[in-house]
Amino acid sequence: MSTPRPRPRPYQSYVYAYPHKTAYRPLADRPELRTLWEGEPKDALSLYLHIPFCEVRCGFCNLFTRIGAPGELTTRYLDALDRQATAVRDALDERDGAATPLRFANAAFGGGTPTYLDAAELERLCDIAERRMGADLRAIPLSVEASPATATADRLAVLAERGATRLSLGVQSFVDAEARAAVRPQRRADVEAALGRIRDARIPVLNIDLIYGIEGQTEDSWRTSLDAALAWRPEELYLYPLYVRPLTGLGKHGAAQGGTALTDGEWDEQRLRLYRQGRDHLIAEGYVQVSMRMFRRADAPPQGADNYACQTDGMIGLGCGARSYTSTLHYSFDYAVDLREIRTIIDDYTATEDFTRAVHGRRVDGAEARRRHLLQSLLQADGMQLADYRKRFGTDPGEDFPAELAGFAECGWMERDADVLRLTPEGLAHSDAIGPDLFSPEVRAAMAAYELK
Repeated sequence: MSTPRPRPRPYQSYVYAYPHKTAYRPLADRPELRTLWEGEPKDALSLYLHIPFCEVRCGFCNLFTRIGAPGELTTRYLDALDRQATAVRDALDERDGAATPLRFANAAFGGGTPTYLDAAELERLCDIAERRMGADLRAIPLSVEASPATATADRLAVLAERGATRLSLGVQSFVDAEARAAVRPQRRADVEAALGRIRDARIPVLNIDLIYGIEGQTEDSWRTSLDAALAWRPEELYLYPLYVRPLTGLGKHGAAQGGTALTDGEWDEQRLRLYRQGRDHLIAEGYVQVSMRMFRRADAPPQGADNYACQTDGMIGLGCGARSYTSTLHYSFDYAVDLREIRTIIDDYTATEDFTRAVHGRRVDGAEARRRHLLQSLLQADGMQLADYRKRFGTDPGEDFPAELAGFAECGWMERDADVLRLTPEGLAHSDAIGPDLFSPEVRAAMAAYELK
């Protein structure tokens, strides 16, 4: 009889893309974008524009962003974004006629905080997406991230007029003391005012981000934030566990376990308890669980094209913190968390004239494509259609990942029928353990060898 594998800690890391950018390396051959995209399907691309500026950096944040933009930095950044978009669109155009027409299935502005840009700069950002890249923003889903301080009426009016269908507001907590503990200085009154302006702008989908596991947070205070968010009847809610990562504000101050005296195990249990409370409360209020983090109101308008599949379709990322995906290469620019390093990378980006080549990335072979497909499917509540996997790869996931899938089933985290492989409710709760457990040994080694800066 085999010995059962020990259960990993439930909070390893949030897997929002695979392979992770810390597995990327400088590309010695610096391949031309035209060559990379030649013959790739281009009829359902995702377009992402990255704005690496925030008015303040939250204590938990390890995103590629800097505080403020002195001088004419936003202008120089948008100039570089325009040059990059021009080069990328030229590379996407097939000289002898494309096998599939160029079409974007969805678009997103992220960061950082895209609404750090003023109204006129947001107009220019939309122009780059439309006039340079050819994305019809009024005809496809367009998601934009914002903070309460930057969700001003003039900015929101621009986004609504240019076709934004979803506005995601990073609130994190409606309790002022918790917001301060997460190094996110804000007042609930200001958050409520921002939510009022967003509803006035009539953007179809409002998403509110909340965090659990903050220092001083209790079941009662967590319920306060949940109910304050629900009062606005947001179409979507994201519930994020707090992580304390290296080089972040909380990490630098040694605020392990959310700033409490809890042991690792006690903090894990606290976060699981708060997660389950939030999940059950939202489901009782008419929300459908889409993933561990995402909950959508049952009557919310749909987001996304029917023919878009994140597992197979490519992505074009513009900006120095964005990544792009072809079927064989994921590429971006260098990654950093330290603010000085980020400033240097942004300065290098704004000085770049030639954007015709990929400079930093990771090759994706058939084995890694299988892992990526499994990861991006299994971590969704609907699970993975086995027929889709077999059609794409000619094998069964049980043959390709026997040990991993058997271990998940043994823990009670996964179930399978003739058509679908999906996580159980407890499996979804442990998504941040399941995702990292599916990383390949090669990607793990590259991430471990990466010198975070």
